[in-house]
Amino acid sequence: MRPKIVAGNWKMNNDLQQGRELAESIKALQGEIPEPVNVIVAPPFIHLADIGRTIADTRLKLAAQNCATEEKGAFTGEVSAEMVRSTGAQYVIIGHSERRSYYQETDQVVYQKIEQALRNDLFPIVCVGEKLEQREADQYFSVVAEQLEKSVFQLSAEDFGRIIIAYEPVWAIGTGKTATPDQAQQMHRFIREKIEENYSSKAANNTAILYGGSCKPSNAEDLFAQPDIDGGLIGGASLKSRDFIQISQSFTL
Repeated sequence: MRPKIVAGNWKMNNDLQQGRELAESIKALQGEIPEPVNVIVAPPFIHLADIGRTIADTRLKLAAQNCATEEKGAFTGEVSAEMVRSTGAQYVIIGHSERRSYYQETDQVVYQKIEQALRNDLFPIVCVGEKLEQREADQYFSVVAEQLEKSVFQLSAEDFGRIIIAYEPVWAIGTGKTATPDQAQQMHRFIREKIEENYSSKAANNTAILYGGSCKPSNAEDLFAQPDIDGGLIGGASLKSRDFIQISQSFTL
């Protein structure tokens, strides 16, 4: 059985005190998280160590929102995968659409970051997805296939086994729009088929694929009921502890 995962990407929100309060609030509600569900929080870099201490010895796991392409050196402002791991984080989000769009991160950059994460025993949550114009031009399958081919499909089968994939239709992030459950399932099934083509049916069946695109309590149950959707990469709703926990309760178990 593939893991069920709900990961909260806080993005550039909350000062340190607000971050502590949010983490404490989620921690207080952890008893309401269904047993098979893995819950991850991804605060900003400068909060990682502090939030890590807050959620230590709980069911909650810690993720960074990004990492550098390089191991160490004169790269002012960058944060290495080794630094991320030293905070107690176990996961790192890589290739989020906002990184690709605002900071021009290419698939090659995404691959380099995945390599750094794996070398430092982090589980990469690798994001793929199409923009609105690509969706409207019926290019969404080819766009996602290319992103996969140039990043995660460059990995050995052993390394790929540590990958979590998040499908995020860019047109549904922060817009209030959401892919319909059928649209989301169609892409998740496509991704799983591509994994089977490149690796094996076992790899395809074992890989967790998350949906990221305005997932919230009101639509999570319908999305998570789809056979190839294993959870969500949650943005805005992860900033409200009750909403976030409610999403974790949306699986059919």
